[in-house]
Amino acid sequence: MKKMSKIISFLAIVMMLLSVAMPVFAAPVTGVDSPANLTGTDVNGTEKITGLGNQLITILTIVGSVVSVIVLIVLGIKYMMGSAEEKAEYKKTMMPYIVGAALIFAASTIAGVLYSFLSNV
Repeated sequence: MKKMSKIISFLAIVMMLLSVAMPVFAAPVTGVDSPANLTGTDVNGTEKITGLGNQLITILTIVGSVVSVIVLIVLGIKYMMGSAEEKAEYKKTMMPYIVGAALIFAASTIAGVLYSFLSNV
């Protein structure tokens, strides 16, 4: 076992040393002389990705909210119809459900705050 560990360590060290000495084949950027000539236009289509992300978050929030409400209704009916032991069991499962539902309802707000914070940085 020690011998195998030493062999793996040796191979890892050799791979790290070889990866440092690897040549890089990068093509020069044409049409841009210096970073001062760069413009702030949307050349990479980031607006499309941002729009798609916003649509995806909206759809997930709506679907998650509907599912959360339906699960709450089902749990509420089971709680009302259940025995004392079942009610105690439902109370145990209620706290993780409430945390999950709160995260689902607040997902778009959290994502918006993170997006605005990271875009300003």
